[in-house]
Amino acid sequence: MRPLEQGLRQGLDALALGLTDAQVGQLLDYCDLIQKWTKVYNLTAVRDPAEMLTHHLLDSLAVIGPLRAQIAALPLPAHAVCRLLDVGSGAGLPGAVIAICCPEVRVDCVDTVAKKAAFIQQVAVTLRLPNLRGVHARVENLRDKYQVISSRAFASLLDFTNWSRAAMGEGSVWMGMKGKHPAEELQVLPADVQVFHVEQLTVPGLDAERCIIWMRLATA
Repeated sequence: MRPLEQGLRQGLDALALGLTDAQVGQLLDYCDLIQKWTKVYNLTAVRDPAEMLTHHLLDSLAVIGPLRAQIAALPLPAHAVCRLLDVGSGAGLPGAVIAICCPEVRVDCVDTVAKKAAFIQQVAVTLRLPNLRGVHARVENLRDKYQVISSRAFASLLDFTNWSRAAMGEGSVWMGMKGKHPAEELQVLPADVQVFHVEQLTVPGLDAERCIIWMRLATA
């Protein structure tokens, strides 16, 4: 068994995520790539493999179940592909993890730092993920439309929703990953940003508060 594999499989069981052996292998390969690139490009401050498992992989995997439920509720036309934009993706957390776990979702990871977007492209090639793409750009300059727009500790909810609203399509949702319940951030959201669900998360092996703030643009 590979390093971290036992802890990863235990975490997947706790999250009730039934991934294939191939997907588990991809997650471990992805972790290896982060460690390899971080030595040169400083992708993440987390260097310890065990900490990378809990703080990065399992922290991102905790959103997969809730995300799948939200995607199932989206008003997508028959046979349409769900597109997800991960804003300020950095090393691809959670974007690359979502691409591995949800091959039916097309994931674009956008970052203003070129080497981070290049890393995502390398992950897509190395792990053979045709549904993953790294985009070097400012999110406010993107013109494509997405059904889900995610962020993980990228910015305040106000900045996140303001900067990415041009990428929202009809019926799209924002997925804001946060630690503690961000009461102050919620109070300053614009009137047309509707919080429709605050979802508490439990991350296996991580004794810390986590939640998802689900938002959408209010219809007139």
